[in-house]
Amino acid sequence: MELTVEELEARVGQQIGLSDWVEVDQEMISTFGKLTFDEQFIHMDPERATAETPFGGTIAHGFLTLSLASKFAIESLPDVKGRTMGINYGFNKIRFLHPVATGKRIRGRFTLDGLTRKGDGQILQEFGLSIEIEGVESPALVAQWLTMTFFEEVAA
Repeated sequence: MELTVEELEARVGQQIGLSDWVEVDQEMISTFGKLTFDEQFIHMDPERATAETPFGGTIAHGFLTLSLASKFAIESLPDVKGRTMGINYGFNKIRFLHPVATGKRIRGRFTLDGLTRKGDGQILQEFGLSIEIEGVESPALVAQWLTMTFFEEVAA
């Protein structure tokens, strides 16, 4: 779906994207752990995590869960008409609320909480992000995510 800046402005305060589910398996967790040098046993050692933690097995790294936000955004957020590029502008808030157990499926839910025109050719978007765990009431995380979108020309 492609929306104009004006159409986006009209959707501030509304849900604007819901991704598909993705399974977080042990291979994904282990690969992420090796890549980021975070090889703590609660992520990497299923037997020890089962015996020594309250989680019943390994859990995903919080930053792995957060990093999947990019995948969720790409597949579920509307494109902006005339956009030439977009960048991650940062976060105002991130809270990790519930661990993601190995084998669980997660997805991203986005609301458009704000849109600010920043001079010629740019808009700053603030998204409310909730990464949900299938079958679990509490989300894995909630965040306020900022992105900057660039245009050759901003629609009047």
